[in-house]
Amino acid sequence: MTRALTVSIDAMGGDAGPGVVVSALLKTIQRHTDVQFVLHGDEAQLKPLLARQPKLSGRATVRHAPGRVSMEDKPSHVLRRGKDTSMWRTVDCVKAGDADVAVSAGNTGALMAVSMFGLGIIEGISRPAIAVIWPTLKGQCVVLDVGANVSATDEQLVDFAVMGEAFAHVIFGLEKPTVGILNVGAEEQKGNEGVRGAAQILRNSNLPMDFHGFVEGDDIAKGTVDVVVTDGFTGNIALKTAEGTARLVSSYLRQALKRSMLSKLGAVIASGALNALKRKMDPRAQNGGVFLGLNGIVVKSHGSADAVGFASALDIAIGMARADINARITTDRSAVTAESAGARAGEL
Repeated sequence: MTRALTVSIDAMGGDAGPGVVVSALLKTIQRHTDVQFVLHGDEAQLKPLLARQPKLSGRATVRHAPGRVSMEDKPSHVLRRGKDTSMWRTVDCVKAGDADVAVSAGNTGALMAVSMFGLGIIEGISRPAIAVIWPTLKGQCVVLDVGANVSATDEQLVDFAVMGEAFAHVIFGLEKPTVGILNVGAEEQKGNEGVRGAAQILRNSNLPMDFHGFVEGDDIAKGTVDVVVTDGFTGNIALKTAEGTARLVSSYLRQALKRSMLSKLGAVIASGALNALKRKMDPRAQNGGVFLGLNGIVVKSHGSADAVGFASALDIAIGMARADINARITTDRSAVTAESAGARAGEL
């Protein structure tokens, strides 16, 4: 008998500690009744927390890991001396085939390094990328990279496009996602050599995507395309800016609604609409960056995530584990390689 879908969790990662992880599991098991969880970390902390939650009995187990990766630890240090940490054991659980997906709220750089070392990179992919689901006026889009690679060549941007297209296909159910490259303008002559080179390759490809061309920053929220491709430096700044803007608008709105008795009355009358707006603007609902391009699935939660946010990361992880995304990435990247080889042969 095959085992149930299993999520491996770094229970000691993040700012809030294992209590948040256990609280998130209580939310997650209500939506996913057939999923098992393996928690890695200090069993002296974890076992009492689980013992107080009978609903998790038979659904979550603990594997002791005495070490913990801090937010200040350098990835190189973790690779040399981190084999006893909860982060390392979480990824190793997927590598060993005991789990289908790994989730951590820990140090992003260390998690990427440990994941690359432990799982390896899909053949044909030059660098993994972090992808996030982004709310738009039309629904949702996927943006990558948002932090794994400070810079990216044209070939790496093509890899990101392939991975983003596969993500949109399996998660959003889109047969032929629209893909755009984030740039300083929509005109073909705009941008650096990397984005122009990637655009040229994608225009000439026969991949199962509709290549839109270049998009600008405001196109992300508009939902102009299903997949937005960029380097990790730009993508991370865009992500943090959007999250900060959402909090700023929420703060302004709360202040405005408390300004007078009339505004307070208006808030009561419009409470239903305001609650719906609050849910749409809550960054916790979209928490979870997926490491794409690895021979295994790893999801990174925000380090400051509360139980609601970590549960969102678990939802994404479970969705990714159910979809055979790596098979599509491998097939599509091989097609790009074959097309490039054919084009070079034709030039000789």
